[in-house]
Amino acid sequence: MIYSLDKINEMADGDEDFINSVISVFLEEVPQDLEDLEKAIENGDYENVYKLAHKIKPNVDLLGMEQSRVIALDIETLGKNPENKEEIENKFPLLKKDIHQVISELKKDFNF
Repeated sequence: MIYSLDKINEMADGDEDFINSVISVFLEEVPQDLEDLEKAIENGDYENVYKLAHKIKPNVDLLGMEQSRVIALDIETLGKNPENKEEIENKFPLLKKDIHQVISELKKDFNF
């Protein structure tokens, strides 16, 4: 499993509605944020690269996606400097792949 509900379960304290709500928000927001991040990278819009990576980071962290959190943090940090374009372009596909895989798993596991 490439995601973990440990942090959410700890916060939810047995509240299934809360867990489903967090999963639902993830499935609604993160794909759009990821798409916007990809466009920002393509357009060289580094201010938005920084902002969108920053926005994605806590969402993947909440689902225990440590590798994705680290990549999002790297992209966020690298987004502060346009000279890092190539490095950002190299890291983004890994983030995209992981997030798409988790979205697919969550939809299957939670019948969304």
